[in-house]
Amino acid sequence: MKILVAGGAGYIGSRLVPNLLDHNYDVTVVDNLWFGNQLPEKAKVIKKDIFELTAKDIEGFDRVLFLAGLSNDPMAEYSPAQNFISNASGPAYLAYIAKQGGAKRFIYADSCSVYGYAVNKFYDEEAPVTSSYPYGISKLQGEFGAMQLADENFSVICLRQGTVSGYSPRMRLDLIVNTMYKCAKVDKEITVNNPSIWRPILAISDAVKAYIRAIQATEEISGVFNVASANYTVGQVADIIWEHFKNNLNQKVKLNIKNIQDFRNYKVTTKKAREVLGIDFSGSVESILEELDKNCGDDFDYQKDNYYNIKVFKNLDK
Repeated sequence: MKILVAGGAGYIGSRLVPNLLDHNYDVTVVDNLWFGNQLPEKAKVIKKDIFELTAKDIEGFDRVLFLAGLSNDPMAEYSPAQNFISNASGPAYLAYIAKQGGAKRFIYADSCSVYGYAVNKFYDEEAPVTSSYPYGISKLQGEFGAMQLADENFSVICLRQGTVSGYSPRMRLDLIVNTMYKCAKVDKEITVNNPSIWRPILAISDAVKAYIRAIQATEEISGVFNVASANYTVGQVADIIWEHFKNNLNQKVKLNIKNIQDFRNYKVTTKKAREVLGIDFSGSVESILEELDKNCGDDFDYQKDNYYNIKVFKNLDK
């Protein structure tokens, strides 16, 4: 099977692509390489913006994955215009030319941020989407554009991801668990702006599983799927990390608890993804911390600009 991965040199792609190669898939990555290239040498990488691709470029590929776009709220709020181009138009355009080029399935890196604010309720894929922030709105628009193309000959799977965390060769330290881990390591202090808000957390190991299951699912399956390892309050995440440093690393970390209002609060059910796609979510905050311990040693450079998406994005303007 031939697979095209747009944005495949990014955070998730740098874990997913090596796994796909290990499965003996024929993988080609298209990426503008904002964050460099940490993929294995045997990975075929084309430096190109996805809007430069045409339907002819897709010919011969069975699956097309969209991992591209702007990947968090700070980037979206820094440049709302680029956010809507990359996250709304980008997946719609790639899905369109994927279908024109003869691919059988398009897989979209969607986001649970589309839910916005939910109170005391687990949201499934039929729940209302209420995000009023540029990032969440754009991800929903990308989802809508891709899903409009689904038919009996072209499958579309949108994976609404929880906040991904864990180690990747193209590391990110601007994600909840990774950020708190870095702060505990470097500052010996974890700041929690609002401990009561809920977030679905997706271990990057589970994210890789989800994309593989989406690639392998039978041809007739299309739809939107929540993917998350588990739901936590931000306070729970901080407590788990505090206990990890105390009990596992014998390090004392201070907790700085604030109560800043946040209108992004949601928790989701993954029943559909488990039952339809067969995803076995086994990750947790604890397993993410073990992974970070293993890969982020004493000489790890936590200040490197490349580990913070907004820093790289702003540098592109210079």
